[in-house]
Amino acid sequence: MRPSRRQPDEMRAVSFERGISKHAEGSCLVRFGDTHVLCTASLEEKVPAWLRNSGKGWVTAEYGMLPRSTGERMRREASSGKQGGRTLEIQRLIGRSLRSVVDLAALGEFQITVDCDVLQADGGTRTAAITGGFVALYDCLAWMQARQMVSIGRVLKDHVAAVSCGIYEGTPVLDLDYAEDSAAGTDANFVMSGQGGIVEVQATAEGATFSEEEFAALMALARKGISRLVELQKMAVS
Repeated sequence: MRPSRRQPDEMRAVSFERGISKHAEGSCLVRFGDTHVLCTASLEEKVPAWLRNSGKGWVTAEYGMLPRSTGERMRREASSGKQGGRTLEIQRLIGRSLRSVVDLAALGEFQITVDCDVLQADGGTRTAAITGGFVALYDCLAWMQARQMVSIGRVLKDHVAAVSCGIYEGTPVLDLDYAEDSAAGTDANFVMSGQGGIVEVQATAEGATFSEEEFAALMALARKGISRLVELQKMAVS
């Protein structure tokens, strides 16, 4: 039995609350159970120096955890003067994931930065950030389309979402919360497009290896979970 009493293929309750920020061109508060992430998409009429005069735009991301997003207060990374390795790795993952479904040439010479701030963490913060970050990105593009700056249909090639899976007490399970994540024998994160294309897979064994058959079971769970997340994204932005 999972600590949350969910079935192995059962996700936590997922919700998207759009328009959470009055200032950002796009915003979404995404909830995966008790993991809550505020995603804001900000438009800038500029691109990195290496893209100037290329006709292409850029989508990037930043990620951070608030001091009391966890059980004990975390020190703000700004107070230490640098970002930690985990933070850098996650925000790069978010940026890569969002860019995988964006036609940068159709975007034109604009930069969209998606900020993902973890308000409350209970496992799966990076997967929630990617999934909610897409909704914020969509709304930013809708804001641009309303001003005849872009066409969403040309810029967005597909949806993208992410979910965690793992082997908990010998059983492959979907969408790990912290109780499972901290004790799982195998922990994996899957990022996929709405059409089922694989964007990125991160899988790590803890203490013992996992088999190809177990990996296939995790992949099957991830496909089921991401299919549901994409359905929810479509419902949210319709």
